[in-house]
Amino acid sequence: MATLVQPRTVRRAVLPAEPHRAKAGRVRHLGPNWYASVMGTAIVATGGATLPLHVPGLRTAAAVVWALSAVLLAALLTARARHWIHHRDQARAHLMDPAIAPFLGCLPMALLAVGGATLTVGRDWIGTQAAVAVDAVLFTAGTVTGLAVAVAVPYLMVVHHRIEHAAPAWLLPVVPPMVSAALGPLLVPYLPADGPWRETLLLGCYAMFGLSLLATLLVLPLVFGRLVTGGPLPLALTPTLFLVLGPLGQSATAANKFADAAPGVLPAPYASGFTGFAVLYGVPVMGFALLWLALAGAMVVRARRRGMGFAMTWWAFTFPVGTCVTGAEGLAQHTGLDAFRWLAVGLYALLVAAWSAAAVLTARGLLSGALLRGPGPAAGSAPGARRPGTARTR
Repeated sequence: MATLVQPRTVRRAVLPAEPHRAKAGRVRHLGPNWYASVMGTAIVATGGATLPLHVPGLRTAAAVVWALSAVLLAALLTARARHWIHHRDQARAHLMDPAIAPFLGCLPMALLAVGGATLTVGRDWIGTQAAVAVDAVLFTAGTVTGLAVAVAVPYLMVVHHRIEHAAPAWLLPVVPPMVSAALGPLLVPYLPADGPWRETLLLGCYAMFGLSLLATLLVLPLVFGRLVTGGPLPLALTPTLFLVLGPLGQSATAANKFADAAPGVLPAPYASGFTGFAVLYGVPVMGFALLWLALAGAMVVRARRRGMGFAMTWWAFTFPVGTCVTGAEGLAQHTGLDAFRWLAVGLYALLVAAWSAAAVLTARGLLSGALLRGPGPAAGSAPGARRPGTARTR
């Protein structure tokens, strides 16, 4: 009798818990790098809505892409919350892993990118008032989170991480303040005209511009020096070379947005100075961005010929290129040159092609389950275990 009752007891105790464990286990290896898909999707909407070229249906298509980015953001925020609740050991391991921790910068940039796209193109669907409210919430959350990441991740790199080589991903923690600087001026016209609110926000964005720019100037020489002295990156990491375009294009975009928002907010000498700064700063930075785009593109072609397959690093082809699109769009507006208009159009075509490839292959990897699997046992440890030699121990 005992042998007949025991199997039933086991089934009642274990089976109901198995679906819960299975669902929670799906997000165990979901890292912060997944927010790059939200960033890359939102920038397609923003770039398309402000493209200096009239294409029938383009703004409607941009609105659809914006809606998709909002859905992706909500889904990832939920999934990452489950990750922290059910897999805190893995979440802490991500913080201590120098290869993963820099991608924490993707969260604030995802919040900011969707907020900016909401005000730029989403207002066509939900109305200006609602769009301003959504953007204000996401901008505030993204800015606060971005500033925290800009301090916390470099602290972890200095104190806890054992790092052998510089990597382009090092830029990710310091770029979010630049994204705030580029998108904050969009909210300036909606603040009260009486009082210091508009001027405070605009100059606060300018301060974040300087914060991020100076930090970028510290990291870029390390990244280029690593390429020259250490050779090409591993095949799967080669797309991360495109991350260098992010602070370049975003800073040019920010400079142009300052010029748009400054009149009527700052005193006359400074307002006109921002217009000159937009061109004097933006043109040479865009020139260097094109140089780096050619170099990174050549490295990707080389890696592809040597067997580089799809990985989530392919999303590095999207948001950084998108920032160059918005930077070129701003320069086209302030210089009136057709060269910048066609540059924006060409870069946007490249952005859409890259986004389409990354989106299709990511969807395929999700359906097959390949992208949510943990690392294999090659390292001699259980899936998800921290790699040896990635953190200092005190």
